[in-house]
Amino acid sequence: MQEMNLEHIDISGKPPIEEIEKQYYYMAILKKWVEKKSKELGRPLTCCTVTFGCQMNARDSEKIVGIFEKIGYQMVEDEHADFVIFNTCTVRENANLKVYGRLGYLKKLKEQNPHMMIALCGCMMQEDAVVEKIRQSYRFVDIIFGTHNIFKLAELIHTRLESKSMIIDIWKDAVEIVEDLPSERKYSFKAGVNIMFGCNNFCTYCIVPYVRGRERSRNPKDIIREIEALTADGVVEIMLLGQNVNSYGKNLEVPMTFAQLLEEIEKVDGLERIRFMTPHPKDLSDELIEVMSKSKKICNHLHLPVQSGSSRILKMMNRHYTKEQYLELVDKIKEKVPNISLTTDIIVGFPGETEEDFLETMDVVKKVRYDSAYTFIYSKRTGTPAAQMEEQVGEDVIKNRFDRLLKEIQSISAELVGRDAGTIQKVLVEEVNSQNHALMTGRLSNNILVHFEGNKDLIGRIAEVKLTECKGFYYMGKLVEGSDSTI
Repeated sequence: MQEMNLEHIDISGKPPIEEIEKQYYYMAILKKWVEKKSKELGRPLTCCTVTFGCQMNARDSEKIVGIFEKIGYQMVEDEHADFVIFNTCTVRENANLKVYGRLGYLKKLKEQNPHMMIALCGCMMQEDAVVEKIRQSYRFVDIIFGTHNIFKLAELIHTRLESKSMIIDIWKDAVEIVEDLPSERKYSFKAGVNIMFGCNNFCTYCIVPYVRGRERSRNPKDIIREIEALTADGVVEIMLLGQNVNSYGKNLEVPMTFAQLLEEIEKVDGLERIRFMTPHPKDLSDELIEVMSKSKKICNHLHLPVQSGSSRILKMMNRHYTKEQYLELVDKIKEKVPNISLTTDIIVGFPGETEEDFLETMDVVKKVRYDSAYTFIYSKRTGTPAAQMEEQVGEDVIKNRFDRLLKEIQSISAELVGRDAGTIQKVLVEEVNSQNHALMTGRLSNNILVHFEGNKDLIGRIAEVKLTECKGFYYMGKLVEGSDSTI
């Protein structure tokens, strides 16, 4: 089923039983309401969506925006809007505090604009204590829902308009995956595609399995159909999204591995680049490495979170691999894909981490030689096993280790990034450079940025660019003549 035209939906009777048809039914009702309200006010109704957190949240927000635009709202960046929705993150404790602070500001805006509506969704809303706090202390919020029922947004808005009271609709888990919802992409030429939802890993520091639920893989035919529709609409690069993409397919009626899915996606005409995140080292198979080595479309970049270089700490983290197994995996990858760009995530100051444990992490960094790394100071997350662990590491010790780690990573990264200087590379042109409008900014297959002279007609194209100079973490380049018609 494709996206439905709201004008053709009969809203005179009861809502349909089929979930996707039911949601379009509510969208059609809301479209009439929005048109009436806009006429009364003499202007379009506006909506502001604020996204916190990861790429999964960003993709969810595209669906949220798609629904709002479908029912007639005009999207704006300013929170002085008729409808404000926060898509929240709860990976770190201070993310919650940030949302509470913003809610205080929204209360003042709502006092000035009584018909304003406020909704909260996302991971933070999956926590019982958070929902109770909002219910008690932030009564001006209109709708609260979580990560599993974003597809119900139109129905929830309709229920709120009918009831005149706060609507709370939180699911602890979900089995159903609702396809064919409206979606509004941030970029016309690249898009995120969910291949699965949830996580079964239960790393001891991570709240995600508790707020995103168990792993659920999408039907491969639905994934391929979505990608084919995207490429027909001008998309040349996709990012496959999942908390652990390597676990894809395990719960399907007919099991399919992530590697097999990639092989099917590669066959899609018009698609030029395939990215994915995030793979888990414990599940990264020889089959996947082989597919990557032979692929003409999978980007030359792999994000492989290590989190710690200490086997002792990795066991406490419940990561299910040792330092030695991780390094062995990296060796396999580099042997099969010699020019691969590796990036990672590292947590500094996990409970019980000693200087010896930290030096093991430094050793992994020196041996693997990452192009870049996302380094995090351990954040105690209420509700996770790690938060209850003894031997929480002192702030001064953590800061010292963090600074040393960052210095090492930056030193290695500076050496590696310049390795392609002087060569001609394919660049996906993404935007006009924000600092110098005479320059375009694009991205190499290995995810490194390139700035070069050009015009905005190049945006969304893959152009050949000579990398003339490395500037540390990006390149300056020169457009190769005639390359503007690569696609």
